[in-house]
Amino acid sequence: MKPYTKRVVDIICAIPKGKVMTYGQIAKIAGSPRAARQVVRVLHTLSEKYQLPWHRVLNSKGCIGLTGEHGQLQRRILEEEGMIFQQNGSINLIEYGYEPLHLIEEME
Repeated sequence: MKPYTKRVVDIICAIPKGKVMTYGQIAKIAGSPRAARQVVRVLHTLSEKYQLPWHRVLNSKGCIGLTGEHGQLQRRILEEEGMIFQQNGSINLIEYGYEPLHLIEEME
């Protein structure tokens, strides 16, 4: 596994129950601020293999990026973890966002 991919996996694994992060936030902490799409790729290809909490990763607006059944599943899991969606379908990133300060310091 490439170093960037490993950092992304480690960051995603560190998101605790009841918290979320954005693709861009993960990319930035992993060392490549403009690589949010790479985070999507990692989630798509490695979620099952590494049991990643994929459902805890949202877009920059705090919305689910998946559609159809997968999007519905993601919403249900997040609600089961206690998160409340706003009327516009987003999650309040200030309330539920995760800032892994220990990982930020390690990556610098």
